[in-house]
Parts: sequence; structure tokens; C-alpha cells
Amino acid sequence: MLREFNLARDYDAVLELWRSAGPGVHVGASDTREETARKLERDPDLFLVAEDVGRIVGTVIGGFDGRRGMVYHLAVAPEYRGRGIGTALMNELETRLKAKGCLKYYLQITSDNVDVVNFYEQIGWQRSPHIFMSKTIV
Repeated sequence: MLREFNLARDYDAVLELWRSAGPGVHVGASDTREETARKLERDPDLFLVAEDVGRIVGTVIGGFDGRRGMVYHLAVAPEYRGRGIGTALMNELETRLKAKGCLKYYLQITSDNVDVVNFYEQIGWQRSPHIFMSKTIV
């Protein structure tokens, strides 16, 4: 079952999922409870979880700035992979982004997670010729 993330009920389980997801999901300073609460003030409908018998087995976070969308922390518990959960999360996120007027969205794949490229290509993503850069503001 897919549903929206609830900070009070889901945060600890989601954090544990991210920590145990393997390559590609890196827990950082923006993943604290406080920063997650700030994210929810902007797009609460774009933070989704997949649940199986009360256990959170998948997550995805979307962002929309009014022009472009972004995907963060798509994660599925290892023992639940290959069951369509990641695809369902991405499809629902895309539906919600489209309803907001988003025409294009992006995601980044970390260099330690190249195995996921095939998954994204199978659901319609294309490799970008752009070089992504980032800067941490401290």
C-alpha cells in the first residue's frame, strides 16, 4: 500500500530503511527529523512510503520548485526488491508532480549505485548529458 509519509509515525522506520538500503541512499544532514519536518511544510504530498502489513518497505521523496521536480531517496528494502514497489512509488510521484504542473524532473544517481541505472531506464528515464554539481552550505 502506498501512502503519504507521517513524521510522527514513520520517521524512525524510514531512517532505518535508508540506512540499510545499501548503495545510493546516503543519510545526511538534511535527513534529520527537523529537516524532514521542514521538507513536509513545502511538499507533504510528495513524500511517499510503501507499506506491507504495517512495515515500511519503500520510500521516495519528491520536490517541486514551481518549474522542475527532483527525486530523492527512492529506497526499497532489499528483500522486497523486484516486486514493483519502486516502480509504483515512482509512478505515483510522477502523477503527483504532473498534477502540480511539473513538466520535467531530475534525479541523481551516486557513483556507488550504478546498478540502479537499468531500473530507471526500464521505467522511462534517460541518461542526461548534464554534469551535476553540489555545494553544502554550512
